[in-house]
Amino acid sequence: METVIDPRAELIATARHFYQQGWMVGTAGNLSVLLGDRSFWITASGVSKGELSNSDFVRVYPDGRIETASPHLKPSAETDIHQLIYHLFPEAQACYHIHSIESNLVARFVVGDSLPLPPLEMLKGLGVWEENPRCTVPIFPNHLQVSQIVAEICDRFQINPPKIPALLIRNHGITVWASSPQTARNYIELIDYIFRYMVAAKKLGIEGENNN
Repeated sequence: METVIDPRAELIATARHFYQQGWMVGTAGNLSVLLGDRSFWITASGVSKGELSNSDFVRVYPDGRIETASPHLKPSAETDIHQLIYHLFPEAQACYHIHSIESNLVARFVVGDSLPLPPLEMLKGLGVWEENPRCTVPIFPNHLQVSQIVAEICDRFQINPPKIPALLIRNHGITVWASSPQTARNYIELIDYIFRYMVAAKKLGIEGENNN
Protein backbone atom coordinates (compact mmCIF):
# COMPACT_ATOMS: atom_id res chain seq x y z
CA MET A 1 0.00 0.00 0.00
CA GLU A 2 1.30 3.44 -0.93
CA THR A 3 2.07 5.69 2.02
CA VAL A 4 0.41 9.09 1.80
CA ILE A 5 2.68 11.82 3.16
CA ASP A 6 0.90 14.52 5.13
CA PRO A 7 1.70 17.78 3.27
CA ARG A 8 1.59 19.71 6.53
CA ALA A 9 5.02 18.34 7.41
CA GLU A 10 6.51 20.23 4.45
CA LEU A 11 4.70 23.42 5.47
CA ILE A 12 5.93 23.12 9.07
CA ALA A 13 9.55 22.77 7.93
CA THR A 14 9.24 25.66 5.48
CA ALA A 15 7.53 27.92 8.01
CA ARG A 16 10.31 27.23 10.53
CA HIS A 17 12.93 28.08 7.91
CA PHE A 18 11.14 31.30 6.89
CA TYR A 19 10.72 32.24 10.58
CA GLN A 20 14.45 31.82 11.10
CA GLN A 21 15.10 34.14 8.13
CA GLY A 22 12.97 36.83 9.79
CA TRP A 23 10.28 36.58 7.13
CA MET A 24 7.47 35.32 9.38
CA VAL A 25 8.10 37.06 12.70
CA GLY A 26 5.47 36.98 15.42
CA THR A 27 2.49 35.29 13.81
CA ALA A 28 2.93 36.95 10.41
CA GLY A 29 2.64 35.22 7.04
CA ASN A 30 0.71 32.21 5.81
CA LEU A 31 1.39 29.05 3.83
CA SER A 32 -1.02 26.68 2.10
CA VAL A 33 -0.93 23.50 0.05
CA LEU A 34 -3.65 22.20 -2.27
CA LEU A 35 -5.05 18.68 -1.93
CA GLY A 36 -6.50 16.31 -4.52
CA ASP A 37 -10.10 17.28 -3.81
CA ARG A 38 -9.26 21.00 -4.33
CA SER A 39 -9.43 21.70 -0.61
CA PHE A 40 -6.27 23.09 0.98
CA TRP A 41 -4.46 23.20 4.29
CA ILE A 42 -3.53 26.71 5.42
CA THR A 43 -1.77 27.96 8.53
CA ALA A 44 -4.20 29.11 11.21
CA SER A 45 -4.45 32.73 12.24
CA GLY A 46 -2.50 33.90 15.27
CA VAL A 47 -0.03 31.01 15.59
CA SER A 48 3.76 31.27 15.61
CA LYS A 49 5.18 30.07 12.32
CA GLY A 50 8.37 28.95 14.03
CA GLU A 51 6.55 26.46 16.26
CA LEU A 52 3.84 24.90 14.11
CA SER A 53 2.34 21.46 14.62
CA ASN A 54 -0.25 19.57 12.56
CA SER A 55 -3.00 20.98 14.76
CA ASP A 56 -2.10 24.57 13.76
CA PHE A 57 -3.68 24.27 10.31
CA VAL A 58 -7.17 24.78 8.94
CA ARG A 59 -8.54 22.79 6.01
CA VAL A 60 -10.62 24.90 3.64
CA TYR A 61 -12.98 23.22 1.16
CA PRO A 62 -14.09 24.64 -2.21
CA ASP A 63 -17.61 25.26 -0.86
CA GLY A 64 -16.22 27.33 2.02
CA ARG A 65 -16.45 24.69 4.74
CA ILE A 66 -13.53 24.53 7.16
CA GLU A 67 -12.06 21.72 9.24
CA THR A 68 -9.98 22.43 12.35
CA ALA A 69 -8.42 20.52 15.22
CA SER A 70 -9.89 23.06 17.65
CA PRO A 71 -13.01 25.27 17.50
CA HIS A 72 -10.80 28.18 18.58
CA LEU A 73 -8.71 28.06 15.40
CA LYS A 74 -9.49 30.36 12.51
CA PRO A 75 -8.03 30.30 9.00
CA SER A 76 -5.49 32.95 8.06
CA ALA A 77 -6.91 36.39 7.32
CA GLU A 78 -5.55 36.01 3.76
CA THR A 79 -7.28 32.67 3.10
CA ASP A 80 -9.44 34.21 0.36
CA ILE A 81 -6.29 35.28 -1.51
CA HIS A 82 -5.04 31.68 -1.50
CA GLN A 83 -8.45 30.45 -2.64
CA LEU A 84 -8.43 32.95 -5.51
CA ILE A 85 -4.90 31.95 -6.58
CA TYR A 86 -5.92 28.28 -6.76
CA HIS A 87 -8.97 29.26 -8.81
CA LEU A 88 -7.13 31.54 -11.25
CA PHE A 89 -4.09 29.29 -11.68
CA PRO A 90 -5.21 25.62 -11.72
CA GLU A 91 -1.59 24.45 -11.96
CA ALA A 92 -0.80 25.99 -8.56
CA GLN A 93 -0.39 23.46 -5.75
CA ALA A 94 1.08 25.72 -3.07
CA CYS A 95 0.78 29.39 -2.13
CA TYR A 96 3.21 31.14 0.24
CA HIS A 97 3.04 34.64 1.75
CA ILE A 98 5.78 36.27 3.83
CA HIS A 99 6.38 39.68 5.41
CA SER A 100 10.02 40.36 4.59
CA ILE A 101 11.63 43.77 5.10
CA GLU A 102 12.90 43.85 1.51
CA SER A 103 9.48 43.14 -0.01
CA ASN A 104 8.11 46.18 1.78
CA LEU A 105 11.06 48.39 0.86
CA VAL A 106 11.02 47.62 -2.86
CA ALA A 107 7.29 48.30 -3.09
CA ARG A 108 8.14 51.87 -2.08
CA PHE A 109 10.59 52.28 -4.95
CA VAL A 110 7.72 52.97 -7.36
CA VAL A 111 4.42 54.85 -7.12
CA GLY A 112 2.65 52.80 -9.79
CA ASP A 113 1.04 49.38 -9.67
CA SER A 114 3.99 47.31 -10.87
CA LEU A 115 7.62 46.89 -9.83
CA PRO A 116 10.23 46.49 -12.61
CA LEU A 117 12.81 43.83 -11.79
CA PRO A 118 16.49 43.90 -12.78
CA PRO A 119 17.43 41.33 -15.47
CA LEU A 120 19.22 39.02 -13.06
CA GLU A 121 20.09 35.37 -13.73
CA MET A 122 17.81 34.43 -10.81
CA LEU A 123 14.78 35.13 -13.01
CA LYS A 124 15.43 31.85 -14.80
CA GLY A 125 14.50 30.08 -11.58
CA LEU A 126 11.11 31.79 -11.85
CA GLY A 127 10.56 30.54 -15.39
CA VAL A 128 11.81 33.62 -17.29
CA TRP A 129 14.19 32.35 -19.99
CA GLU A 130 14.94 35.50 -21.98
CA GLU A 131 17.99 37.59 -22.67
CA ASN A 132 17.72 40.91 -20.82
CA PRO A 133 14.12 40.21 -19.76
CA ARG A 134 11.67 42.99 -18.98
CA CYS A 135 9.82 41.62 -16.01
CA THR A 136 7.59 43.20 -13.37
CA VAL A 137 5.80 42.19 -10.17
CA PRO A 138 2.25 43.55 -9.80
CA ILE A 139 1.60 45.68 -6.72
CA PHE A 140 -1.74 45.98 -4.92
CA PRO A 141 -2.84 48.38 -2.16
CA ASN A 142 -3.07 46.96 1.35
CA HIS A 143 -6.75 47.51 2.13
CA LEU A 144 -8.04 46.81 5.64
CA GLN A 145 -10.70 44.55 4.12
CA VAL A 146 -8.99 41.55 2.52
CA SER A 147 -12.06 41.07 0.31
CA GLN A 148 -11.19 44.33 -1.46
CA ILE A 149 -7.64 43.12 -2.12
CA VAL A 150 -9.06 39.84 -3.47
CA ALA A 151 -11.44 41.69 -5.80
CA GLU A 152 -8.64 43.87 -7.19
CA ILE A 153 -6.33 40.89 -7.73
CA CYS A 154 -9.12 39.01 -9.50
CA ASP A 155 -10.07 41.92 -11.77
CA ARG A 156 -6.47 42.61 -12.77
CA PHE A 157 -5.26 39.05 -13.27
CA GLN A 158 -8.27 38.00 -15.34
CA ILE A 159 -7.30 40.68 -17.84
CA ASN A 160 -3.52 40.70 -17.44
CA PRO A 161 -2.00 37.59 -15.79
CA PRO A 162 1.43 38.18 -14.23
CA LYS A 163 4.58 37.08 -16.05
CA ILE A 164 5.97 35.47 -12.92
CA PRO A 165 3.89 33.76 -10.20
CA ALA A 166 4.14 36.52 -7.62
CA LEU A 167 2.38 39.62 -6.34
CA LEU A 168 3.21 42.36 -3.86
CA ILE A 169 0.82 43.96 -1.40
CA ARG A 170 2.19 47.37 -0.54
CA ASN A 171 3.32 47.76 3.09
CA HIS A 172 2.49 44.10 3.61
CA GLY A 173 4.54 41.46 1.80
CA ILE A 174 5.09 39.11 -1.11
CA THR A 175 2.90 36.18 -2.21
CA VAL A 176 4.02 33.42 -4.60
CA TRP A 177 2.41 30.28 -5.98
CA ALA A 178 3.86 27.22 -7.67
CA SER A 179 3.23 23.69 -8.90
CA SER A 180 4.66 22.16 -5.70
CA PRO A 181 5.48 23.25 -2.13
CA GLN A 182 9.21 22.82 -2.82
CA THR A 183 9.01 25.07 -5.88
CA ALA A 184 7.04 27.71 -3.96
CA ARG A 185 9.79 27.73 -1.33
CA ASN A 186 12.39 28.20 -4.07
CA TYR A 187 10.38 31.05 -5.56
CA ILE A 188 10.23 32.88 -2.22
CA GLU A 189 14.00 32.54 -1.81
CA LEU A 190 14.72 33.66 -5.38
CA ILE A 191 12.45 36.69 -5.18
CA ASP A 192 13.86 37.67 -1.81
CA TYR A 193 17.36 37.51 -3.35
CA ILE A 194 16.23 39.82 -6.17
CA PHE A 195 14.63 42.22 -3.70
CA ARG A 196 17.77 42.26 -1.51
CA TYR A 197 19.81 43.01 -4.62
CA MET A 198 17.49 45.91 -5.49
CA VAL A 199 17.75 47.37 -1.98
CA ALA A 200 21.56 47.06 -2.06
CA ALA A 201 21.73 48.57 -5.55
CA LYS A 202 19.66 51.55 -4.44
CA LYS A 203 21.93 52.12 -1.45
CA LEU A 204 24.95 52.06 -3.76
CA GLY A 205 23.30 54.39 -6.24
CA ILE A 206 23.46 51.87 -9.08
CA GLU A 207 21.40 53.21 -11.99
CA GLY A 208 19.53 51.41 -14.73
CA GLU A 209 18.90 48.20 -12.79
CA ASN A 210 15.11 48.14 -12.78
CA ASN A 211 14.20 48.09 -16.47
CA ASN A 212 12.34 51.41 -16.19
